[in-house]
Amino acid sequence: MIRALLAPLTRKNCRTLAEHAGHRAPQRIQHLLNRAALNETALAADLRGYVIGRLGTDDVVLVVDGTGDLKKGTHTVGVTRQ
Repeated sequence: MIRALLAPLTRKNCRTLAEHAGHRAPQRIQHLLNRAALNETALAADLRGYVIGRLGTDDVVLVVDGTGDLKKGTHTVGVTRQ
């Protein structure tokens, strides 16, 4: 699911996410987004393990910055890229 969410898809909805994840139908993604229980502690531990496994070294810093995201619409404050 994480790979599907991070994928460079032009549209991200349950069907396109399911197809990218290799599922034939979107029901699993719909269940995950609508009805599945969320254990934030376990999720954070899994994500941490995934990131550490991908970076593969102790001397790396991951910086997540959302300021480069393009805005959609014309009536939102800060619509133009800063």
